[in-house]
Amino acid sequence: MSVSEADILAAMSKVMDPELHVDLVKAGMVKDVRVTGDTVKLKIELTTPACPMKGKIQADSEAALKAVPGLKSFNIEWGAQVRSAGGAAPAGGLLPKVKNIILVGAGKGGVGKSTVALNLATALGQHGAKVGLLDADFYGPSVPLMTGLGDKKPVSPDGKSLDPLVAHGIKVMSIGFLVESDQALIWRGPMLHGALMQLVRDVNWGELDYLVLDLPPGTGDVALSLSQSIRAAGAVLVTTPQDVALADVVRAKQMFDKVHIPVLGIVENMSQFVCPNCSHVTPIFNHGGGRKAAEMFGIPFLGEVPLDLKVRESGDSGVPVVVGAKDSLEAKAFQDVARNVAGRVSAQSAKSMPLPVVQAR
Repeated sequence: MSVSEADILAAMSKVMDPELHVDLVKAGMVKDVRVTGDTVKLKIELTTPACPMKGKIQADSEAALKAVPGLKSFNIEWGAQVRSAGGAAPAGGLLPKVKNIILVGAGKGGVGKSTVALNLATALGQHGAKVGLLDADFYGPSVPLMTGLGDKKPVSPDGKSLDPLVAHGIKVMSIGFLVESDQALIWRGPMLHGALMQLVRDVNWGELDYLVLDLPPGTGDVALSLSQSIRAAGAVLVTTPQDVALADVVRAKQMFDKVHIPVLGIVENMSQFVCPNCSHVTPIFNHGGGRKAAEMFGIPFLGEVPLDLKVRESGDSGVPVVVGAKDSLEAKAFQDVARNVAGRVSAQSAKSMPLPVVQAR
C-alpha cells in the first residue's frame, strides 16, 4: 500500500498542541513533508524553542505516524519559530523587530522580581531564543550587578542610539550602566517615563524573540505609563507566599487588567527553604499562596522557586543560578517557569488578539 502526503497530513491533523488547543496542521507547524515509498521525512516547527509540551507533542506525533497504513519508517526534524503575540508591529511603532515583550512586575518590592526577570530571560536564551533584558527599575537598578557587567558602559555607534551589552547569551540594558553606581536618581514620574522610553526606543535591540522588562515595583505611574506605551505579549506577576505580598498581587493584576495587558501567570518566589544538609523543607514565608492567588484569578500558576542561598549568591556574583548551578532545584524551577511563560506567550499568539500600541514620537 502506497503512502501519500495527504495520508501524513491527515494523521498529523489528529495531533493537538496542548497549549494552543489546535491541531499541528491547522497551526502551520507541519513542514516539508517528503514521502518516499513507505518512508516519510517531515519537520515539526514548534512555536517556541522553550516549548513546555514538546515531549507530549513528540509522543503523540510518533503514535499518529505509526498508525498510518503502509508507513514503515519516519523521521521527524524538530525546529522552532517564535511567533508574535501582539501581531505585526505598525510602521513607526516601538520595537518593530521584537516579537514579544514580557513585563515582569510585582505589587511591592522585595519579592525577588529582578532575580526572576534575569533568570527567566537567561533560561529562554538557553533554550535557543533570541532574548533581551531591560532593567526598567530606575529606583534600584540591580541588573548590572546581577549580570556581572558591573560598571561597563554601552557604546553608541552613531551618537544617537546605544548598543546593548551582552551577558550570559542575552542582550542587556539598564539605567545603571549610564549613571554612577552610588548616584541616587531623584526624578519625578514624567522624567522617569521619558528616560525609560529612550531605553526602549533608542537601544539597538535588533531582532528578538523575547524582550523581558523588569518593571519598577508597585503600581505607580511609571509602571502604568510604561505598560501603556509598548505592545506587550503579557505580564508575569512575582510574589512571595505570605498574605501581605499576595494582597499586592491583587493590585498589580488590577493595573494590568485596566490597560488590557494579559497576565500570563504568577510566580511564587522564595517558596520554601530546603535545608542543604538534611533536605528538610521549611515554609519560612508560608507556602502555596501564589497558586491560590492564580486559582482565585483564574490565571496560570507558572511555578515556584525555593528559597536558597545559591540564588542570593548567584545574584551577588553576577552569574544567574540557571548558569552557575544548572542542576540545582532552583535552576530547574526557573527553567520550568521559562517554559511555562513561553507556552503562555504562544497561546496568546494563537489568539491573535490586538494589544494596545502607542506610537513613538
